[in-house]
Amino acid sequence: MVVLAAVLGLAASSCGNGVIDKSSDGVPPAEATGTLRVLLPSFPPSTKGRTAFDKVVEDFRKTYPKMKVEPDFATYNTLNEKMSTSIAAGIPYDVMVAGVGWIQPFASKRIFADLAPYGVTPEVIEEKSIGALVPAATYEGKLYAYPLVADARAAALRISAFKEAGLDPDKPPANLEELKAAAEKLTVRNSKGTITRSGFDMAAPTSFRQTYTTLLASTGTQLYVDGQPNYSNEKGLETLNLLKSLINKVQPYGQQNAAQQPLVLTGEAAMGIVGGAVDCSDKGIGKKNCDDLKFFRFNSGKEVEFVGGDLASIGSRSRHKEAAWSFIQSLTKPSSLDAIAKLNKKLPAYKDAANSPQAQSNPLSKFVAEGLPLAIYEGGSANWLEMRANFDSQLTQAVLGQKDPAKVLANLAGQSR
Repeated sequence: MVVLAAVLGLAASSCGNGVIDKSSDGVPPAEATGTLRVLLPSFPPSTKGRTAFDKVVEDFRKTYPKMKVEPDFATYNTLNEKMSTSIAAGIPYDVMVAGVGWIQPFASKRIFADLAPYGVTPEVIEEKSIGALVPAATYEGKLYAYPLVADARAAALRISAFKEAGLDPDKPPANLEELKAAAEKLTVRNSKGTITRSGFDMAAPTSFRQTYTTLLASTGTQLYVDGQPNYSNEKGLETLNLLKSLINKVQPYGQQNAAQQPLVLTGEAAMGIVGGAVDCSDKGIGKKNCDDLKFFRFNSGKEVEFVGGDLASIGSRSRHKEAAWSFIQSLTKPSSLDAIAKLNKKLPAYKDAANSPQAQSNPLSKFVAEGLPLAIYEGGSANWLEMRANFDSQLTQAVLGQKDPAKVLANLAGQSR
């Protein structure tokens, strides 16, 4: 990733000479002045998004009434570029919201600040947020981010399709062998042999990274351990070979519908990976489709749930670190998190997420909320943002039979060190 390289190079060389504000740290909050620069993709560019953000600012100003707040409503596609530009200009962001998998790369280059001075410990995250995300927010034993919202994944099956194939919908496939056997039975072909209903939808038609990570984790094997690759091994190869055995046999490569939604939700697949929410109203997939769905998680020795999401960090070069922490406190209040969750169809990352308004709004959100303690995630290495594209392209080559799976995993592991 070219832009990421620019970020990391600038981070090492910039001294922040362009920063205009004087430090407000140590100044009583009621007297502190300056501009708090906030970079975040958590509020969509809509009237509702801006209104929700303004409420966070309003709460922050109860503590810092004289501080200005300058938001930069980025997307995940523009975060790297905006960070590099700010560092080059010597005007770094004070609060930065990034995704799971982003923390280690930026913390390793000292772009994010250690949150320990503000009382943020693993015990605090476990008590107030999602304890399973502590590793995602940690680099070399220190916490660099506070979870805001969780973007969870689950698996779903069509009850009618299972019964039609002679399978028990109350006993969904747990391990890799059961998944393959069920997917093959559920696949429907026409007289010409063309697949007319996929047995298992991998949700991303040409990307296998998250599905691979999920199935691998269900065997009890993390993608990375202490920042080191942990997939070029027996379990890693077994998982990749499973995906290879499924593509074009139970699902055509590249299959997606016009709405680019999980095929299992509409009956175009009998089983598959789904996101963290489903609209059961007439404006969505409808009650009939929803009633035909059953959600489950994979368990090849360890029950897991893939989770991404948004995490808030303090910029290491911020001159308003105390104010930045105060802003994060406003951002992580339940009312703020509920608003962000609703706007993005994600889950608030507070302890009782299963009883949140978003979780109670639809059966899929409720299911994944209950599974948040089982969270696993992609990433874990200091160069993960550079590795993601490599994972996508090389896993695809292995799945399509263009490269040897064992060699692909060994090559990826070598690039991750």
